[in-house]
Amino acid sequence: MGTMTPTRMPLRTASAVTFFYALGYPIGNMAVGAMTPMAVLAFRFGLAAIILGAWARIAGVSFPTGRKLGHVAVTGLLMQAVQFCALYFAIERGAPAVLCAVVVAMNPVATALLAAAFLRDRLTARRVVALVLGVAAVLAACASRLIAEGGVDPAVLLLLVALLGLAAGGVYQQRFCADVDFRASTGVQNAMAFVPAMILTLTTPFVVHDATKAWLAVAGVVLLNATLGVSLYVRAINLHGAAAVAMLFCVIPAVAGVLSWLMLGQRVDIGTGVGLVLGAMACWINAKAALVASPLAGDSAATRATTKASGQQREHDPGRDGRRQDRVEPVHQATVAR
Repeated sequence: MGTMTPTRMPLRTASAVTFFYALGYPIGNMAVGAMTPMAVLAFRFGLAAIILGAWARIAGVSFPTGRKLGHVAVTGLLMQAVQFCALYFAIERGAPAVLCAVVVAMNPVATALLAAAFLRDRLTARRVVALVLGVAAVLAACASRLIAEGGVDPAVLLLLVALLGLAAGGVYQQRFCADVDFRASTGVQNAMAFVPAMILTLTTPFVVHDATKAWLAVAGVVLLNATLGVSLYVRAINLHGAAAVAMLFCVIPAVAGVLSWLMLGQRVDIGTGVGLVLGAMACWINAKAALVASPLAGDSAATRATTKASGQQREHDPGRDGRRQDRVEPVHQATVAR
């Protein structure tokens, strides 16, 4: 069926997506504070794989097989395992939730750079400006930790690895897995990420510092973020376009900062505050560049599915169920600190 033009995002939808995306950072921080990080991820990946896999089965969508399954597995290792293992190790090393949010929120900017390098997307002047602002945002947000460490901070390096894993996984999925239904794709990705998380859990010390807080935090990570948060995020992309949803990265770190202050008592320092402002500007400019580049609200050249033959329609309904497009624009797929 033909492509449907994305509709304007209502304030209610934008607010819900922003809140549950941002909520992942303080909840992730809380979970790691109550239980060793790899154990949290083992529960998160395992339970999320079961829930999302069951949803995909009930919806009647097809799971990837053969070479496509291998591509989805690689995406899971990058986007889920690499990102979250690095992110949660950074939290264990003292990275506050709002710092994690500022760095990971540069995903659309980092992905635009990788897409230009590997998918031949056009790197416009606006995106170059967004990239420069994004780098400045990360440096500003990390300034106090870099000064305190007298140079390289392991937690900051881990956050950059998390960002790279997320961005590289998005580009890889965009290149090889764009026609896989998001429910089946994320279910397989979480199942794949469960393997290294479980290996790390079994080979590192397992400690539960606060059993009640640990189980509450893990339940929040799985239900509020890995399931509800992803569903709201993906639905928003399908209905309103990837660039429109990417605009929310302008405010997600700030909301994460407020939630972290209320839930964890973490205050934002001057450098992080500057990083929030610069990061918001970077995300806004990058999203505007995507809107200008395409009439389909950010559906840029790299995010459009390739046609198999002249005159063939784009495959936006892999489930053949007659509904709106099932797949996500993978550049902006939701993966937050859950």
